[in-house]
This record gives sequence, structure tokens and C-alpha cells, in this order.
Amino acid sequence: MSLSIPDIVALFESRGHEQYAGEPVTQLEHALQSAHLAEQEGADSALISAALLHDVGHLLHDFGETPSLQGLDDVHQYRCLPFLRALFGPATLEPIKLHVDAKRYLCARDATYHDALSEDSRRSLRLQGGVFDAEQARQYEALPFAQDAVRLRRWDDLAKSADMATPPLVYFVRQLEIAARDHGIVRAVER
Repeated sequence: MSLSIPDIVALFESRGHEQYAGEPVTQLEHALQSAHLAEQEGADSALISAALLHDVGHLLHDFGETPSLQGLDDVHQYRCLPFLRALFGPATLEPIKLHVDAKRYLCARDATYHDALSEDSRRSLRLQGGVFDAEQARQYEALPFAQDAVRLRRWDDLAKSADMATPPLVYFVRQLEIAARDHGIVRAVER
């Protein structure tokens, strides 16, 4: 049930027009803004791809546009992993998997972070387990790719602007191809 890069493009083309829960952007606009911010900060292809794909799990369910209003955690950070695992390695997949916990972590470590979250992000935070306690935050910090997930989370939070100009989806396909190729090279070396 893996997605190819053309499948990912088709998914964004067919469902990317859907509103990003409670925000003034669509799913595709949010993805493009996240990837654009990652590129502007000099992230590598794996992390730019993670930024583009971090919320693709929202497009893989039929819970409606704002599951948190229904009291649902759609576990989008996990839902997408089986679909992406054949293409991408840990440098892309782990930040995606950890970006929700990065929100929980940042709320624990940055006193101003919680208040800056959008209403939907605060609502989903409660559904996702709430703010980490000190021990959970310490354990999070020790995880591989945790800091990449924190970077991704910050881009995620900023990628909700109704008027941010970004390159089109086709522009970021090259980053997906590079990340997939690099993962294939690593797998071949490991054999």
C-alpha cells in the first residue's frame, strides 16, 4: 500500500484543496508553506520532504476537515508512515512521526509557545496527550531526529498564512526524488 511520488502528487491534487483544520489555508498551501520555510532555512532534501509531507496523514482518512472538533485525534503522524516507508528513510519519516510530540515538547520547554498556538492546535494538543511533563520532555530530547522534528514543528506553526507566496508542488517534487534516491543509496550500502 505504498505511495509513489506520482501518487503523492495525485493525492495533493485531489485532496489538497481541503481546508486545513481551522486555519486560513488549504492542506496543499500548508504543505507548500512548510516545505518553503524548510528550504529557506537551508534544510536538506530529507527534511524539506518531511516538511512537505508531515500532514499528508490528514489526506488519508475521511474524518472530515476538523477531526478535533469531533473530539478525535486522527493520529495523522502515524497514519502516513506505512504509505511512505518504501520511499523514504528515517531522516524524512522520523521528523514526521515526531512532529506532534514536538508540539507537546515545546509547550513544556518554552513558556510562550502554548499561547502562540492556534485554537485548533491547542484543541488537538489536548487530544494528543497534552503538554509533556519534565521526564517526558527529557526522554523526547534523547530521541534520534527529535531536533529535526522541533524544526519541522516550528515551520508547521508558521505555515498558516493566507498570503504566503510559495513555489508550486511540482517544484518540491525534486526534493522528494532526492530524498527517495538518498534513502535507496543508504539501503543499498547497508545490504
